[in-house]
Amino acid sequence: MTSALPRPLVSGAVHVPEDADFAPATAAFNTDIRHTPDLVVTASDADDVVRSVAFAREHGLSVSVQNTGHGAHAAVAGGLLVVTRRLGAVRVDPGSRTATVGGGAQWAPVIAAAGEHGLAPVPGSSATVGVAGYLLGGGLGPFARSHGFSSDYAVGFTVVTGAGELVEASADSHPDLFWALRGGKYGLGVVTEIRLRLVELDPLYAGALFFAEEHIEAALRTWADWTATADPSVTTSVAIVRFPPLDVVPEPFRGRRLLGLRFAYPGSAADGERLAAPLRAAAPVYLDALAEMPATEMARIHNDPTEPGPSWTTGTMLTHLDKSAVDVLLSHLGAGTDAPFVAAELRHLGAAASRDVPEGSAVGGREGAFALGLVSLPVPDLFRSVTPAAAAALVGELTPWRAAETTVNFTNMQRPGEPAPRSWSPSVAERLAEIRRRYDPRGVFALPSSLT
Repeated sequence: MTSALPRPLVSGAVHVPEDADFAPATAAFNTDIRHTPDLVVTASDADDVVRSVAFAREHGLSVSVQNTGHGAHAAVAGGLLVVTRRLGAVRVDPGSRTATVGGGAQWAPVIAAAGEHGLAPVPGSSATVGVAGYLLGGGLGPFARSHGFSSDYAVGFTVVTGAGELVEASADSHPDLFWALRGGKYGLGVVTEIRLRLVELDPLYAGALFFAEEHIEAALRTWADWTATADPSVTTSVAIVRFPPLDVVPEPFRGRRLLGLRFAYPGSAADGERLAAPLRAAAPVYLDALAEMPATEMARIHNDPTEPGPSWTTGTMLTHLDKSAVDVLLSHLGAGTDAPFVAAELRHLGAAASRDVPEGSAVGGREGAFALGLVSLPVPDLFRSVTPAAAAALVGELTPWRAAETTVNFTNMQRPGEPAPRSWSPSVAERLAEIRRRYDPRGVFALPSSLT
């Protein structure tokens, strides 16, 4: 069956497991994941995607999609994998303040192209993440409080549905699908193009303050108290990071455990310094990397990894953060503890992130005040035993503060057999299921086990 797809059927590359280039074609950013589909199509255009989905329908193959593989938390086993990374074109119309972005684009070229016109997208924290997959899950980036979820800025999608049709989804065309694509994540189609509304982010006062291990408690408690009255235009997060003792790690960070406090304020340096002053005074600052920066360098706020590697992540949302919740966090993550996480991050939400777009969207978790993300040390053996148990223990102790919903991009890594955290309200989940059935009546698109 896998050899039944004649390569001339598509203009892109076709790979089967016997091919020498099969492994590179299926490689994910998370190198702990090894996909084993029956067939891979690296699409060159939307027509390739249409033909691939039609072929899968005809031959009873499930369809999975991958761009960068940042969101690869479970291996694709069998079926047809559509790789979209060649669909990376980016065009900016400064007059309408919009960008037209290919379904395989990453954030970096969108940021660069918009910056040529004094504009910016509202992206994620990493410039190497794929735009489409990120937006399908809503997307909480470094401007969540000032600008909301990133998917709020999507104004249209071109999508290949499970019925093999190429459709335009927007507020005026297929509005039900448009609603679902902004936050519904799975089983809605293969996105081949996106239209995004751009904003102005200059001047931008942003970056990070770092505190040494002995000051983690003081910095974390000060930040938690500060968030209660934080300006809604400021988005912050704290990350307790264990930097490995490797030569590739810059010397100031090498082998140290630090608390990094990320800060993003789309405004003047004078106002930014005033807003950040209580955080700078929390404890002696080990390294101050907070200053005015061009919006084109916004990826420096979080400095997420840019090279593939093994990873394990999980997350949850919290309704609030009081002294007792901070006590729990410090008991697992504070100075002298030995949790198997390379990073544990808390993002402050609310403000614009809590408000839905006027026409509504499928984004879940808007009620969460904080998002907790845990990233394991890059040792795959830990992923199967120690890390899941440590994460479950921490999240379990945080039960009194956990929100009813956790936005779907933070719930990708539950353990086998563990119920998935709720990403949508029951009514939204049912509406999403109905839309999936409408646009994919045969169930061509592979869904995570929690949705099947």
